[in-house]
Amino acid sequence: MAKKVVATLKVAGKGKEYSKVITMTKSPRTGAYSFKEQIVPNDGVKDAIAGK
Repeated sequence: MAKKVVATLKVAGKGKEYSKVITMTKSPRTGAYSFKEQIVPNDGVKDAIAGK
Protein backbone atom coordinates (compact mmCIF):
# COMPACT_ATOMS: atom_id res chain seq x y z
CA MET A 1 0.00 0.00 0.00
CA ALA A 2 2.90 2.36 0.67
CA LYS A 3 4.04 2.00 -2.92
CA LYS A 4 0.73 3.40 -4.14
CA VAL A 5 1.02 6.45 -1.88
CA VAL A 6 4.57 7.19 -3.04
CA ALA A 7 3.58 6.68 -6.67
CA THR A 8 0.65 9.07 -6.23
CA LEU A 9 2.93 11.75 -4.83
CA LYS A 10 5.33 11.37 -7.75
CA VAL A 11 2.53 11.72 -10.28
CA ALA A 12 1.42 14.98 -8.72
CA GLY A 13 4.89 16.41 -9.40
CA LYS A 14 5.41 17.55 -5.85
CA GLY A 15 6.80 14.30 -4.44
CA LYS A 16 10.07 15.90 -3.39
CA GLU A 17 8.23 18.20 -0.99
CA TYR A 18 7.05 15.30 1.21
CA SER A 19 8.79 12.62 3.26
CA LYS A 20 7.55 9.37 4.72
CA VAL A 21 8.19 9.21 8.48
CA ILE A 22 8.05 5.91 10.37
CA THR A 23 8.05 6.12 14.17
CA MET A 24 8.32 3.19 16.59
CA THR A 25 6.58 3.09 19.96
CA LYS A 26 6.72 0.47 22.69
CA SER A 27 3.50 -0.59 24.40
CA PRO A 28 3.84 -0.21 28.17
CA ARG A 29 1.38 -3.04 28.81
CA THR A 30 2.67 -5.78 26.49
CA GLY A 31 6.16 -4.56 25.63
CA ALA A 32 5.48 -5.04 21.91
CA TYR A 33 6.61 -2.46 19.38
CA SER A 34 4.23 -0.81 16.93
CA PHE A 35 5.04 1.33 13.93
CA LYS A 36 3.22 4.43 12.73
CA GLU A 37 3.73 5.64 9.18
CA GLN A 38 2.82 9.11 8.00
CA ILE A 39 3.64 11.35 5.07
CA VAL A 40 4.55 14.87 6.12
CA PRO A 41 5.97 17.93 4.37
CA ASN A 42 9.76 18.22 4.55
CA ASP A 43 9.42 21.19 6.92
CA GLY A 44 7.56 19.07 9.48
CA VAL A 45 9.81 16.00 9.64
CA LYS A 46 11.50 16.94 12.93
CA ASP A 47 8.15 17.71 14.54
CA ALA A 48 6.72 14.36 13.38
CA ILE A 49 9.69 12.45 14.80
CA ALA A 50 9.44 14.35 18.09
CA GLY A 51 5.75 13.42 18.30
CA LYS A 52 4.36 16.94 18.12
